[in-house]
Amino acid sequence: QVHLVESGGGLVQAGGSLKLSCAASGRTFRHYAMGWSRQVPGKERQFVAGISRSGGGTYYADSVKGRFGISRDNAKNTVYLQMNSLKPEDTAIYYCTAKSIRSSSNSVYTKGYEYDYWGQGTQVTVSS
Repeated sequence: QVHLVESGGGLVQAGGSLKLSCAASGRTFRHYAMGWSRQVPGKERQFVAGISRSGGGTYYADSVKGRFGISRDNAKNTVYLQMNSLKPEDTAIYYCTAKSIRSSSNSVYTKGYEYDYWGQGTQVTVSS
């Protein structure tokens, strides 16, 4: 089991930046692939970024590629999402996700439904 707590959301103008953080409980953070998804109320949840256990592999949805960066610090049990050049359409609740890895796999998981654990979410609002 892992407990995820997001922080760093807020209101920003278009073109600005925000950095989200997700702190994970437990001593086995390195055994989880991590990711970020987002959802606008009334719309489908979108998986935006994923990172492998080691941090050596990453994935980005086309809509955020080149603007967002996912990273992790296994010593701090934390995963980050740096969001640059924000657009109004990036407005959503952002969720941190974790997938337990029981093998030596260092894959990146690119679908939200592949993840086992979700945080409570943090609101990001981008004004035009």
